[in-house]
Amino acid sequence: MDTITETEILNAEKNITDGSALKVPTSLEGICVAYGSLVVMAIFPIFFGSIRSVKHHKIKKASGEKADVMSSKDAIMFPLIASCALFGLYIFFQIFSKDYINLLLTGYFFFLGIMALSNLLSPIVGSLIPAAIPKVPFHILFTEGEDKDKKDIINYKFSSHDIGCLIISVIVGVWYLLKKHWIANNLFGLAFAINGVELLHLNNVVTGCILLSGLFIYDIFWVFGTNVMVTVAKSFEAPIKLVFPQDLLVNGLAASNFAMLGLGDIVIPGIFIALLLRFDHSLKRRKNVYFYSTIFAYLLGLIFTIFVMHMFKHAQPALLYLVPACIVTPTLIAFLKGDLKQLFSYEDHPEEKPEKEKKESSKKNKQSKSM
Repeated sequence: MDTITETEILNAEKNITDGSALKVPTSLEGICVAYGSLVVMAIFPIFFGSIRSVKHHKIKKASGEKADVMSSKDAIMFPLIASCALFGLYIFFQIFSKDYINLLLTGYFFFLGIMALSNLLSPIVGSLIPAAIPKVPFHILFTEGEDKDKKDIINYKFSSHDIGCLIISVIVGVWYLLKKHWIANNLFGLAFAINGVELLHLNNVVTGCILLSGLFIYDIFWVFGTNVMVTVAKSFEAPIKLVFPQDLLVNGLAASNFAMLGLGDIVIPGIFIALLLRFDHSLKRRKNVYFYSTIFAYLLGLIFTIFVMHMFKHAQPALLYLVPACIVTPTLIAFLKGDLKQLFSYEDHPEEKPEKEKKESSKKNKQSKSM
């Protein structure tokens, strides 16, 4: 969940292990390009993932399908579960060889990355393929039981265009497996981030504030309080971070001096910003004020994170700066515009009230009308 550029330490370790005493220094222009690219890559999945989340929300409501949303209890437990998982990985890396652990994780994220990238490419490839090429539909259906007891175990519809997307994703996956190239890593990382922002839904702003506040403490503790976060981030070889070489202008695509940004610093604020976009749509106003202002605040927070990190040459808990930016900005705007009550009462999927509550509320409405 942290932003890391301890490149001097990592490069020194690499020089010792591979015997290369001299390394071409990174230029100031290269550093600016790397940081700027990370900022753009962070904004991209939040922006487009939020737009896709609105479409996903409309589809869910139209179909009447119950959406999977994070409750307040889930938001409270999430930092605790994340802490256990992080510390568990740290212990594993201390006991077992990181090569074997990374081999297992690479295989796991290989399949997840293929599915995420294929899902991301599907609408893009579908719009680019000429109408003359037929779109052949397929349907995989695997059921259990018969008649009234019949249950769908697998019910998946896809087309020939989706198969093409899957082939492209497999090629990228094999490239990542064989070369671990930073471009392949970023393709998978961006796919994970966009799908995460699109599909992970917070039901209301209160739950979002609880989640962000909990991870705010989580990030500070594991980065400043211990060396656990930095150790795991350096040892963990999987597309759960975006990377960009600071020596790209010097060494080209073979560059190896990377600046990194964890996907958690994108997805966690991103799902909150996506909720604000859905709130903007519920207001039915022409301008998405809450969405654009908060995404701009996120941008400023990320730039400030990189600035502090570069000045102090130490890993920074990005959520230390991003969480206040994401919470304070919409709250302040809602206060100024008189939307504070609407903001904190908004729900994507309002919970159905019990029958007693429904009857009581209907009685109150009738009494108010009669008066």
